[in-house]
Amino acid sequence: MSPQATNASVVLPWVVAGIALLALVAFIVGQRFGGRPTAATASAPNAAVGGSVRAPDISAMSPQERADRLFQRVMTYVSSGQSDSVMFFAPMAIQSFEALAPLDAHQRYDLGLLGLVSSDAVLSRAQADTILATQPTHLLGLILAMRSAGLQGDAVARAEFAARLSAALVSERAKGLPEYVDHGPDIDAAMREAAGRSPSP
Repeated sequence: MSPQATNASVVLPWVVAGIALLALVAFIVGQRFGGRPTAATASAPNAAVGGSVRAPDISAMSPQERADRLFQRVMTYVSSGQSDSVMFFAPMAIQSFEALAPLDAHQRYDLGLLGLVSSDAVLSRAQADTILATQPTHLLGLILAMRSAGLQGDAVARAEFAARLSAALVSERAKGLPEYVDHGPDIDAAMREAAGRSPSP
């Protein structure tokens, strides 16, 4: 196993706990992709062929569909603990999101999550900082900042962002932003993290 993959195997368990795996996977499968079929699900589903899984043809997808599909694939590998596959596909997913620029807060959050699961806390924190520069109380920006600080071992910064997240929760959620609805389970999990409780649902 390469040094990169070895590092991922050490970091991934912490990241999986921090992202509240069950809530995140439920979001990916049940909310974001369940009601919005992409070109992949319509024309090239992940069908088993000869005992193997046939990957969808992403060349026919729109840039957003391609980014969404790669994001889903990476998070699925995270959920099954396949760190080698995470490290292989995460750069592709990251490039797909970067190609969508300019990014909105929702896209930056997804890009930041890809940074977290691929051990790139700098990328994740950069997305958090960009979100918070224009929206200082945005929940997704605060969640990314809190988790990035945790990944970097900065307990002081993590506690600061956790406090800001807790303070902003009620007023921000009252805004009913689409990204808050889509990421509802992950926001709930992050609040448990901020309070120092188990991330499990």
